[in-house]
Amino acid sequence: MMKDFHCCATCRHFNVEKTAEGAKYFCSRLGYETKTHYKFNCWSPKENVAKLMNKGISKNNNGLGMFNNSDDEKNA
Repeated sequence: MMKDFHCCATCRHFNVEKTAEGAKYFCSRLGYETKTHYKFNCWSPKENVAKLMNKGISKNNNGLGMFNNSDDEKNA
């Protein structure tokens, strides 16, 4: 189930900084810029994401398609 949610955008350390050039995505844990779909082993899901995972909600019925950008799913 973790692969359905595992990406920077769903991590509690993911931050968005709005600038004149647009939004910048930043990981407060790693200390550098990232992208929403990137994945790192230090991932720690946001509270609402952890609740969804614990409920066993799958990508087919959770309405959260934006969290399903897994490269391994595309290559399967």
